[in-house]
Amino acid sequence: MAGVCFLEETEFIWMNGKMVPWKESKIHVLTHTLHYGSGVFEGIRCYETDKGPAIFRLKDHIKRLMQSAEIIRIKPNFAEADYEKACLDIISENKMASGYIRPIIYFGYGQMGLATGKCIVDSAIAAWPWGSYLGEDGIKNGIRAKISRYTRQHAHESLSKAKTTGNYFNSTLAKMDALETGFDEAIFLDPNGFVSECSGENLFMVKNNILITPTTQNALVGITRDSIMQVAKDEGIKIKEEKFTKEQLYDADEVFLTGTAAEVTPIREIDNKKIGIGKPGPITKKLQSKFFDIVHGKVPEYNKWLDYVKQ
Repeated sequence: MAGVCFLEETEFIWMNGKMVPWKESKIHVLTHTLHYGSGVFEGIRCYETDKGPAIFRLKDHIKRLMQSAEIIRIKPNFAEADYEKACLDIISENKMASGYIRPIIYFGYGQMGLATGKCIVDSAIAAWPWGSYLGEDGIKNGIRAKISRYTRQHAHESLSKAKTTGNYFNSTLAKMDALETGFDEAIFLDPNGFVSECSGENLFMVKNNILITPTTQNALVGITRDSIMQVAKDEGIKIKEEKFTKEQLYDADEVFLTGTAAEVTPIREIDNKKIGIGKPGPITKKLQSKFFDIVHGKVPEYNKWLDYVKQ
């Protein structure tokens, strides 16, 4: 099923500075974040390269993790450099060639109630093998999406610049509704009716050879989104950030989404309406191919985005 993660266990999870066996990495049932959604997290990918495993844009992900923590008033119990090192270590300790990395900083056990002033802070980082979030066929041929009946929360309500655990329940509802109605992914409109993003990804469309993506006024500032915009600029593709409606999206020549888990996945159909010719278009395929070459270390000028793991 596209977008469903069946966990493949690895040996260790990093918890508060220590490598803990996977099955022993447990928390108390009264952990604050379990009840109130008061944690922040990241999704990061490590790719196999000719020089060994390499984590894509590690520093940018950890920087966003720290910014998210600041927004919701969590004081991390480790420094930025410690989290970066732990991400590299978790790949090395688990002897992984590639995979997905999930850092989380959260209010832990010791105090209940909405106030967090006296809550302890815990941190953990897990890593496991994870293929294409929306499936290999989706990467190759595109997926089917629907405009969600749920709305992307207003920026003032959801702190949309922070990647918080609580924010994602809205995405869970939209994702499950999409799957239950025969689609692979959901597309949110914002409270004003403009296209925002997908349940866990940013969105792009192509019209008349121009790459267009929604503004981030009411969407997460995606790191893969930023990468694709930089690559498109380097490839001489014209880019616009602007608001657009679902009707304009239906009329696009090409549509694709971007995210750490989903990488670069084409959308071939929205609300049972064929997009363009009904399969990935030339600009989508060009950017997708370049992206995969970059993350696998095949494009030297983008090696600044890779942190190689010492094993």
